Amino acid sequence: MYERTSRRNILRMLGYGVGGTATALLGTSQYGVWIEPQLLQLKRVQIPLRRLPSSLEGFRIVYLSDFHLYPHTTIEFIQEAVDMANDLKPDLVALGGDFVTARRSSSPGEVDEMSELAPVLARINARHGVFAVLGNHDHWRGDLKREPGAENTVRQGLEKSGIPVLVNSGVTLKIGRQKIYLAGVDDGWVRLNDLPRALEKHPGGVTTIVLMHAPDFADEFQKDERIDLQLSGHSHGGQVRFPLIGSPFCPPYGKKYDMGRYRVGNMWLYTSVGLGVTAPIRFNCRPEVTEITLTASQEV
Repeated sequence: MYERTSRRNILRMLGYGVGGTATALLGTSQYGVWIEPQLLQLKRVQIPLRRLPSSLEGFRIVYLSDFHLYPHTTIEFIQEAVDMANDLKPDLVALGGDFVTARRSSSPGEVDEMSELAPVLARINARHGVFAVLGNHDHWRGDLKREPGAENTVRQGLEKSGIPVLVNSGVTLKIGRQKIYLAGVDDGWVRLNDLPRALEKHPGGVTTIVLMHAPDFADEFQKDERIDLQLSGHSHGGQVRFPLIGSPFCPPYGKKYDMGRYRVGNMWLYTSVGLGVTAPIRFNCRPEVTEITLTASQEV
């Protein structure tokens, strides 16, 4: 004998379902706003480079990107990331841009966040140096338009703290008897990128790493056979990621290669999801300090 479910019971069950869904969504949003943006993780990645000399096997780079100090990312969180980086005792540290968040030029404390951020970044130690490039937010004002000269405060803050900023330029690092060429390309969203200029002093025949804030320029960069590895950020991984589909929220120039390791032509690309946020939420996309270990082998 079957018991007929009354209309009242149906409505009650629907109410439980809606209530449970609402509670789950509320819990998820609370986690995404208050917990995950603070759950700093160490991401370890191996990348095989065809030109890497065997004597540089195991060379380690710590990559930090997208700091976005204030309004949602605190200086204490950046200090935690710096401490994690130093604990790794890396050979090289690269900083991938967006040190600040676009600010209104009328603000009396314009880019004042660099007065707090730069001394913290100055504490980073690496055997062969710390180098930086700029991101789109380092050039922008509050209406997300380029403000010529805005980047000067960011750049000067870093350089006064002993961190060279590679603006369409490069440096040859001498490591024992070997060399690595490290190039930095200015931001592509504001159309200041100039890869040929960044490679002008390339010595030829050496492992070459390019720092470029936005990852999707990899399709262009891979055409230059000298480049072995591009390190980028910018996308934040979308900050909110869904199973199977990833994130629908990635910015221009950070949609195709939005997170992780990619092979693009003969070049490798790694895109960090970064440290800070521009909207106060992360879900299934924890902030990261990235340790990249270079290997001379062809398979990982």
